[in-house]
Amino acid sequence: MLFSKLAVILRYAKLFPKSAINSIFWKYMQYQELRQKLKDFSVFSLSDIRKIESDFHRRRLNEWQEKGYIKKLRRGYYIFSDLLISEETLFLIANRLYNPSYVSLEMAMSRYGLIPESVYGVTSVGSKKTADFKTPIATFLYRSIKPSLLFGYKLEGTKKQKYKIAEIEKAVLDYLYFNKHLSADDDFEGIRFNGEEFLKKADMLKFERYLRVFKNKNLTERAGALINYIKNNNHA
Repeated sequence: MLFSKLAVILRYAKLFPKSAINSIFWKYMQYQELRQKLKDFSVFSLSDIRKIESDFHRRRLNEWQEKGYIKKLRRGYYIFSDLLISEETLFLIANRLYNPSYVSLEMAMSRYGLIPESVYGVTSVGSKKTADFKTPIATFLYRSIKPSLLFGYKLEGTKKQKYKIAEIEKAVLDYLYFNKHLSADDDFEGIRFNGEEFLKKADMLKFERYLRVFKNKNLTERAGALINYIKNNNHA
């Protein structure tokens, strides 16, 4: 990419004053240098850049957007345009866009094979107000929960970049917590919940322990209905 850009600059060099060419070249090299320093960031902010280059001006981000070097996800957060988008990348971005939060609900349940794979948006739980962010790469959805219920997640990813995702037990409890209409076998059949997979992967003692932390009678009843559904469908 670097050499192709330089080739374009050199090809049209005679059409512009030398000072203009020097300016274009210098700005591009500045971008490449900063990009190298941010290579371990799936998503970055202006504050991330200023930790590296303290006098960095916001207008350069606008210039980079116009040139197609970067994409804006939400106010203050960006990715490089040629970032390889994978499930892991989306989870890293989800954690960063709205912090504190962790991937949960439908996205985590799909990851564990508890519901069909088709999920609209990257779903997370956090302690800030409910929010949705529609971006050029995906829609990120956040449901608000009490800070005391921000638990039951684990770290996954690489040494350099790790994301938070709900454990299977907490993902299911989060889902039941926010979906108060789930109370009968037909409801669980409707979301095609895979009870056999849940029993295979989940720690039921942990599930019960996490459930007690919620201190929510209605949630306890919905969780009981789910377990009965699993048993009634010969998954136990």
